[in-house]
Amino acid sequence: MKSFIVSFHQEDNVDTMQLQKLNREEFEKATSGGSRRLFELDTNIGFFVFLDAEDEDGDLSYLVLQYEGENEEPSGCYSFELKDFYEFMALFLQDAYFYEESEGGEEEEQYGPVHHLAHLLFHIVENGADLNP
Repeated sequence: MKSFIVSFHQEDNVDTMQLQKLNREEFEKATSGGSRRLFELDTNIGFFVFLDAEDEDGDLSYLVLQYEGENEEPSGCYSFELKDFYEFMALFLQDAYFYEESEGGEEEEQYGPVHHLAHLLFHIVENGADLNP
């Protein structure tokens, strides 16, 4: 498990996050007591699956898996503190429940909560790219 810190742009309005990049063995240990797939997000930098999990000792983890292309194995697994994971869930839910359609019935292409979530994920992937757990 490799810890790293991600600093965002001032205009992102998000505090610095400390997270870990897990390898397959660490992921399997973190999810050994079960996991719940909460939501997913398809972006231009990959497909992301958000889940919470419990290990054999009952310790909770808040995880994001990144998949690239048609690969069945994740290219990255990131573990977050609950407060940071909650920020992602809030952005996703805000977009899912409060998205307004334009008068023509077509979705607006303005920068919204889910775009902001994808932007934050870009920073995380970029900062963790050089880490091989």
